[in-house]
This record gives sequence, structure tokens and C-alpha cells, in this order.
Amino acid sequence: MTVVTLSGLPGTGKTTVAQLLHKKLAVRYVYSGEIFRSLAQKHKMSLEQFGSYCELHPEVDRELDDYQVQVLRQGDVLLEGRIAGWLAVRNHIPAFKVLLTADFDTRVSRIVKRESGEYARRRQEIEARERSEAARYKKFYGIDVSDTSIYDVIVDTAPLPPEEIVDRILARIPKR
Repeated sequence: MTVVTLSGLPGTGKTTVAQLLHKKLAVRYVYSGEIFRSLAQKHKMSLEQFGSYCELHPEVDRELDDYQVQVLRQGDVLLEGRIAGWLAVRNHIPAFKVLLTADFDTRVSRIVKRESGEYARRRQEIEARERSEAARYKKFYGIDVSDTSIYDVIVDTAPLPPEEIVDRILARIPKR
């Protein structure tokens, strides 16, 4: 049974890498960020506004996290999510945990390229979103998202093309 989690901050290349990994691993792919985005739209809020809302409504995060834990327990999955690795660890679910990183300017530039907008405004949005998420994870779960000790592999995506990132990850995943 293959269970892989893929985590990282916005703009690290998680979705691009996950889509390529999904094809190589031939397992189900679940993207928790899409679920969060659809909930924000449902509430007619921006991601920044919805993040602030979630700080006061922990039930939103808990519902999303419960779903992710269920997905992990089913196995044969690639789960992309900010705290997917932590959810596996905290729930004693064996998983290969990957963290993607990149410097802040690279991440902001990638998001501007992907979603358009003004660099300075995107930078502020990303900073606010990351502060909100870090505060929620610490407050509700005691998770320090800056603690990378749980990950099996950490890849700095800034200097690498997606295919090379995937190759590095695949080289480290234990064979089934």
C-alpha cells in the first residue's frame, strides 16, 4: 500500500509536482487545497478572509482534516496538503512524507505568474495567509509548521524543474 503526503507553503510547486507524481505512482490523488478553496467560495470569501474566518471556526479545519485522515487510512493515495504529513504522523498512519520548499520571493513570483496580480499585493496576501495558517495549526493542534523533522525528504524547488523534483522524490520512496 502506497501512502505519500506532499506538503509545502504556497508557491513551492506542490500541485505541479503532485500531478506528475500522481502519474508515476498510479495512485489516487487528493488535493486538500482545492477543498479549502471551494469552501472559501461557498462562503463567498477570499482565501485570506476565509483563513481569518477559520481562526474563529475550528470546525472548518477539523472537518477538512478528518476527511484527509480518512483518505490516508484508505491507502494507495497521494495526498497534497499543507499539514498532510502531520496528519499522518499524528494519526499513526504509515506514509512517505515529502516537504517542498522555496524562498519567499520565488514563491510570490510563481503565484503572480499563475494567478496574476500585483507582486506587492500578492506578497501581503501570502504573508497574511501563512500567518493565519501557522496560528491555526499551533492553536488547534499544537503543530509548529516550521518543524520539518517529520519529513522523509525535503526538496528546495526554487532551482529545479518539476521533473527533476519528481525524480528526486521517486528515488527516495521505498519500493512496494
